Amino acid sequence: MTSAFRIRMTGRSTDERHRVSSPLELLFDLTFVVAIAQVAGQLAHAGEEGTILDHLPLYLMVFFAIWWAWMNFTWFASAYDTDDVPYRLMTLVQMGGVLVLAAGVPAAFDHENFTAIIVGYLIMRFALVGQWVRAAIEYPEGRKTAIRYAVGVSAVQVLWVAWGFLPTQIAVATFVLGALLELAVPLWAERPGMTSWHPHHIAERYGLFTIIVLGESVSASAIGVQNALAQSGFSAALVCIAVAGLVLLFALWWLYFLEPAAEGLRSRRNRSFYWGYGHYFVFASLAALGAGLEVAVQAGAAHSEASNTAVEYAMAVPVAVFLFMLYVLHAPLVSEVVIRPVKTFVAIALVLLLPLASPVIGLVGVTIGIALVAAALVAVTLFDRAVAARRGAVTSSAPAPPAPHD
Repeated sequence: MTSAFRIRMTGRSTDERHRVSSPLELLFDLTFVVAIAQVAGQLAHAGEEGTILDHLPLYLMVFFAIWWAWMNFTWFASAYDTDDVPYRLMTLVQMGGVLVLAAGVPAAFDHENFTAIIVGYLIMRFALVGQWVRAAIEYPEGRKTAIRYAVGVSAVQVLWVAWGFLPTQIAVATFVLGALLELAVPLWAERPGMTSWHPHHIAERYGLFTIIVLGESVSASAIGVQNALAQSGFSAALVCIAVAGLVLLFALWWLYFLEPAAEGLRSRRNRSFYWGYGHYFVFASLAALGAGLEVAVQAGAAHSEASNTAVEYAMAVPVAVFLFMLYVLHAPLVSEVVIRPVKTFVAIALVLLLPLASPVIGLVGVTIGIALVAAALVAVTLFDRAVAARRGAVTSSAPAPPAPHD
């Protein structure tokens, strides 16, 4: 799509051929690289100090804010992207809001001060509401839905501003209420009619965000290696953990893209909220895994105050959550998932049991073991697919039974 000064905003076709992410969407995603790096870095710092459980609620809250901002833009763009000058300028405003949000992450972790995050949301919501108002004006067929979105988003944002003035003692509890209201806005807004989001485009956008989060995990692991080398130099444990971490991330990437979602979203559009919302746990677990790997590298170099068991579960739990959610999210979309559920749950059990063997195999052995479990799940899934394809080929090539004689 080429940029024009102004194009009438209408709902895009859900059957548009070759619909892919636009260059503007890819640029927009880069602002989230900064935000995710900030929140993963703060969680890693908490892990190095042995306080990861104390900071976990803050992590989940801040990551929700980051993820939800990306969700708001992505689903609107899938339905109404015009790529004209006003649309691009509104996107620029939203990008600025994301960067303000990212700048506020350290204050949220260190002092439970969410002021900058709320200001970043105000900036983003100003542009997002403007986009919905434009859609309501220029696309009469979707006007009711667009107005509901504009009203709902504005109302919840007012609540967030008020939330910023609440005492920190009740901030976490009331955050849950605000998050539930955020999730309720699309459910309420789309009751008059669902927006014309594109299933293949949405599946690709989620895949790209998965790659972004995995990339941040790679970056976090590399930072851990860099710090460990600077403080203690080269060691065999450091190399083993770093290599195992890379293999693990590669295997998780492979597993995610083994499960197709586009066709399931196309044929079961009514399950899109379930699939889209559930990805919060996929993305949050992958970002947390990056923090866990960074802490593991530091612990392997003896520069972490956390116990090995805590570090090992900082890797094992995110991997288990990721594998579990991969099955839970795709099972309702397709007639049969690619990764067999029995093998998925065996892998989850093994990953969660491995840290218990730490007194015998140590941190290095646990890290390698988790990576091997993920890699083995990839291997057996590929084998299952090859066997199924061979059986299908044999069935299709088998001669037809002779016709009955009179």
